Amino acid sequence: MRLGINLGYWGAGMDSDNLEVAKEADRLGYSVCWAAEAYGSDAATVLSWVAAQTERIDVGSAIFQIPARQPAMTAMTAATLDSLSGGRFRLGLGVSGPQVSEGWYGVKFDKPLARTREYVEIVRKAMTRERLSYEGQHWTLPLPGGPGKPLKLTVHPEREHIPVYIAAIGPKNLEQTGEIADGALLIFPSAEHLEETAVRHIRAGREKAGRTLDGFDIVPTVPLAVGEDKDVSTLADAFRPYTALYVGGMGSRKQNFYNQLAQRMGYEQAAAEIQDKYLAGDKDGAAAAVPQDLIDSTTLLGSVDRIADRMQAYAAAGVTTLTLAPAGFTLEERITALRAGMEALERADLA
Repeated sequence: MRLGINLGYWGAGMDSDNLEVAKEADRLGYSVCWAAEAYGSDAATVLSWVAAQTERIDVGSAIFQIPARQPAMTAMTAATLDSLSGGRFRLGLGVSGPQVSEGWYGVKFDKPLARTREYVEIVRKAMTRERLSYEGQHWTLPLPGGPGKPLKLTVHPEREHIPVYIAAIGPKNLEQTGEIADGALLIFPSAEHLEETAVRHIRAGREKAGRTLDGFDIVPTVPLAVGEDKDVSTLADAFRPYTALYVGGMGSRKQNFYNQLAQRMGYEQAAAEIQDKYLAGDKDGAAAAVPQDLIDSTTLLGSVDRIADRMQAYAAAGVTTLTLAPAGFTLEERITALRAGMEALERADLA
């Protein structure tokens, strides 16, 4: 199992620290550095900045939002980043959610599975540098009856195949991800529930495509906080607002993928209470309603030995790249967590 880091969203007040975290991860031998986007910073700019100041670590989009870019533009960006980084780019894609897709980009959030499939097909076709033509339900290239003609990418990517990852939560999305992608980006992963909530669906998709899980990258992101084992409860409290935001407020009452995931993990009653309180404006109450077990099972908390044990559980569940989000109020605290993560991997005999 390899380790990655997730810098999250840029512009949260820790930008210079984030670069130092990425550089230290590069020095320590972390496999990949991911950056996210929502409706603030874009991931492509951040990744080019990080790639320019690191040497070995891969840089990955987690995610480029599908409604934000035409697929051909994503192919251009991927080819450019791969070339500039010397073949270190990983393309992570996702449909985002209805609020962002329709409220920020003005793109209807409908048929996300079909849109994702077509998008990946176009991106991959464009990156092969063959002349681009495509007829689908959501995209037709070139547009019929006009002056457009099939064009081909003028940039030569560093590699013939840039790996494509898809952020997936629901069973159907996970199955399609196994079928059409090289890896899956997961969130709120519990090692104990990973087989039933994710891996079996990915496996089904791989089988549909006539493949196995060999070579497929299963990449969950987990927050990391280092401390004494006796203080695990206190460490978990720091992640209550984060968990409440996703389970309670990331989406509408009817369409919250993270709330549905918590329910599939056995937290139906708690998920409903968190959502009720969050949507009513009681964010503190929503955070207080998050079960300790839910936080502990979806994060890495405590001593290096305890974290090593949890890493072994993730590896046994099928995780191939465990992405860490090192917590801390200062750069020193985050660097300490980063080093503890690599120490735990080595102690778990997974490096």
